[in-house]
Amino acid sequence: MSELLKNFGIGAELDWRPKHFVQSLRWLDPSTFVLRIDRADLAFKAGQCISLGLWNAGVNREYSVYSGEREPHLEVLVKLVQGGTVSQRLSQLRPREPVYVAGPYSDFVLPEQSAGQRFVFIATGTGIAPFHAFVSSRPELDYTIIHGIRERAHCYDREGYAHGRYVPCLSRERGEAFHGRVTDYLRERPLQSSAHVYLCGNHAMIEDGFELLRKQGVASDNIHAEVFF
Repeated sequence: MSELLKNFGIGAELDWRPKHFVQSLRWLDPSTFVLRIDRADLAFKAGQCISLGLWNAGVNREYSVYSGEREPHLEVLVKLVQGGTVSQRLSQLRPREPVYVAGPYSDFVLPEQSAGQRFVFIATGTGIAPFHAFVSSRPELDYTIIHGIRERAHCYDREGYAHGRYVPCLSRERGEAFHGRVTDYLRERPLQSSAHVYLCGNHAMIEDGFELLRKQGVASDNIHAEVFF
């Protein structure tokens, strides 16, 4: 068998042992947590996702990487899904338990050269995950994050963003933050047509946001989207 594998350009020794183990699980609110695991030898670009699941369970889900490219560990932002097979089981993991990781996938990444460019990152809920990775990997970016959430408790790790660059849009609470959806915010504060815009989150927001941005003069080539659900 090893000779046959060599003929197809595959290494003779296949190691099926787990390489990724849980380091910690950090709750951000009662239904959302950050799972940190060993990175092992996995290389990725900020904005990409991985397929993640329990070891030998045979059921996986895709999650955008939440941590930065140069960090020694790997993090994902997980929302508990009612009746969800993977998210519920991930929430019960303990340190040193093995997990299955494949990937990375997706071309939802930043250009290599970003100097002089203005970026606007628009997210709903846990769709902020790739943007957290963007900022963690490239702190020199000129960026604004517009985050659509229901309440203030869902401002995940907002202290990790530079002052004035994180804009929460709350649909169920009023206060110092913007009250309404991200599309309401964009209607009141149109973007410059030269902005590079990345959208990540639910399908309805992305469809409405894309149409709105095009009406405001943002070129299609400058709009990038990743649908979470």
